[in-house]
Amino acid sequence: MADTDTQASQTVTIDGTDYNLADLSENARAQVTNLRVTDQEIARLQQQLAIAQTARTAYARALSAELPKKAH
Repeated sequence: MADTDTQASQTVTIDGTDYNLADLSENARAQVTNLRVTDQEIARLQQQLAIAQTARTAYARALSAELPKKAH
């Protein structure tokens, strides 16, 4: 789903077809809003996951540096 803002109208692209939001039913517009909110939440969660993965890598490196060195 892609959004396009213009001065005259607002459109949304769904499965390759452009729709004028004003032409959609109230329920369809509500579903577009739900999709937008959900997409924003997914993006936020992906950012949080990236932060957690970066922290985990740093903690693992710090732990490795603290472990006794093995003699060969």
